[in-house]
Amino acid sequence: MGADGTEIDDLQPPHPSSIAVSLELGPQQRFDDDGKPRRTGTMWTASAHIITAVIGSGVLSLAWSIAQLGWIAGPSVMILFAFVIYYTSSLLADCYRSGDPVTGKRNYTYMDAVHANLGGLKVKICGYIQYANLFGVSIGYTIAASISMTAIKRSNCFHENGDGSPCRTSSNPFMIIFGLTEIVLSQIPDFDQLWWLSILAAVMSFTYSSIGLGLGIAQVVKNGALKGGLTGVAVGPTVSQMTKIWNSLQAFGDIAFAYSYSVILIEIQDTIKSAPPSESTVMKKATLVSVAVTTSFYTLCGCFGFAAFGDRAPGNLLTGFGFYNPYWLLNVANAAIAVHLVGAYQVYCQPLFAFVENWAKRRWPESRLIRKDMSVPVGRKKTCKMNLFRMVWRTAFVVLTTVLSMLLPFFDNVVGLLGALGFWPLTVYFPVEMYVARREVPRWSTRWVCLQLLSAACLIISLAAAVGSVAGIVDALKVYKPFKGAD
Repeated sequence: MGADGTEIDDLQPPHPSSIAVSLELGPQQRFDDDGKPRRTGTMWTASAHIITAVIGSGVLSLAWSIAQLGWIAGPSVMILFAFVIYYTSSLLADCYRSGDPVTGKRNYTYMDAVHANLGGLKVKICGYIQYANLFGVSIGYTIAASISMTAIKRSNCFHENGDGSPCRTSSNPFMIIFGLTEIVLSQIPDFDQLWWLSILAAVMSFTYSSIGLGLGIAQVVKNGALKGGLTGVAVGPTVSQMTKIWNSLQAFGDIAFAYSYSVILIEIQDTIKSAPPSESTVMKKATLVSVAVTTSFYTLCGCFGFAAFGDRAPGNLLTGFGFYNPYWLLNVANAAIAVHLVGAYQVYCQPLFAFVENWAKRRWPESRLIRKDMSVPVGRKKTCKMNLFRMVWRTAFVVLTTVLSMLLPFFDNVVGLLGALGFWPLTVYFPVEMYVARREVPRWSTRWVCLQLLSAACLIISLAAAVGSVAGIVDALKVYKPFKGAD
């Protein structure tokens, strides 16, 4: 329980990521200092967890982001974000244990670390920021999955009728299909604990990311030259100076979204075997390796996408139809995106589902509607436990996210907004504040001032990216008719 009476278990998301991080247990029946089975993770396994968790749908908007910033600023901003995330992740790694870095009490989750180092109101604030971020991600995933399903239909149409055919298709029916699928899956108890979900998510994300990179390289070879200017999209008849500014700011949010993984760093660190060396030392090395690999992959994807299409780089590399052929390969990539996001939606939403359901149980402890489970037969011998409150609440949640997605079906704008809103508080502010509290950094000392300047600079970047993304959404709404879909 926090200093203000907050139940920590009710606020913290267990694993808010597109993969489930699991303990790697050896066959030996040995235990660590906390009584749990002996952890066997290494720097390499931790690096693999981070890379698998980070590389996802965010990679699809990087070519557009580089196009807004240009050949000089684009890669420079990606490297800058990589440096900031590596540094703040190193600060966060030191918060895994409270007190002594080798024998101190372990913090198993991001929220545990916030509670141990900051406590009080900041625990609540952190919890609600995470839940708001999860809600936003569920909308982003609905949009991305439906766009990919729409792209498959349009790709087949182009193949049959020619690349110049209009092939107008609304994404709304596919959003409804995605929503209905999520309503069914959301009723499965402990969906986020299904071990195969991690493997499926990893395979799908690497599949479509690699296809996007490969098609970008092939297009550059076909063009015989690198497209794009040093300062990105040129101001002209179709792009005003103000639009250029808004899009450039939004690009910061898109890049931030692609790099987000701080909220699962502590969970990954909890898989590393005990000292020596300390878990924080190993985690810092794993962070360096994974950020270097991810940045290299992201830079290649973004730069080759920009080089292939120049100013016309699409907001979603695999659905913007800069590529038309091979159409079957595009279909494979977009199918992989849809399958990945069907499962990722559930993994992200499970903590939010659990939070509301636990709150309802505390608020109405005697309610049979909330607490009573019903056994529904599934097949001849199996049954599935269903709860009426869970059914109604989770269905309502999916319906709400689906409706909001139909109102705002703008992938790159929404991704930019999500990245902007989550970057500063979760990746920078809380790690910096926890490090200051843990190390008792004196106020107004050189280190304290530098850390606060870093936090303030990242806050300004996040706010600017949010403003740019909102401006992009407002501009898109001027020509978009809600619920009628886009061409």
